[in-house]
Amino acid sequence: MASPVLIPYDENVQQNLIDPCIKGTLNVLNSCVKATVKHFVLTSSCSSIRYRDDVQEVCPLNESHWTDLEYCKRYKLWYAYAKTIAEREAWRIAKENGMDLVVVNPSFVVGPLLAPQPTSTLLLILSIVKGMKGEYPNTTVGFVHINDVVAAHLLAMEDPKASGRLICSSTVAHWSQIIEMLRAKYPSYPYENE
Repeated sequence: MASPVLIPYDENVQQNLIDPCIKGTLNVLNSCVKATVKHFVLTSSCSSIRYRDDVQEVCPLNESHWTDLEYCKRYKLWYAYAKTIAEREAWRIAKENGMDLVVVNPSFVVGPLLAPQPTSTLLLILSIVKGMKGEYPNTTVGFVHINDVVAAHLLAMEDPKASGRLICSSTVAHWSQIIEMLRAKYPSYPYENE
């Protein structure tokens, strides 16, 4: 097992995001190794693909691309940082143990919540809708409905031809377009304007 990844300047991020993501993935995979599981489907994220200095030169990105960890550190993209390390470790463990691993890399997941706690996706959208950040990201983002993510996982598990990394995404929109769509449906919120 790789040595723990420590981000010394933000203990909260380390304890509440990075450690659970990486350790959780490693714990599940190591349990699968002990139980001699031969086929495993992992949920990762497009965040483990898209953050890199050369993104404009290599677009469109595909499953062969990986997020640059130094880029994540520079811009404090801790979710992408953790997901990238966790996925790389999963590939290492699978290779070392002869496990067939398929990774689903969903983009920004939308739809009904499956858990009682709000997801990082929901918290980001709420902060933009409520005007809490001071600005919205000047980027485009891919979205995918949770039902499509579930279907991708089922296919990855049941189809013997499924292999490697599988990007799961649908519509791509700029945050300004997303805000306008939400504002039309929910006009009483303050929203980010910058």
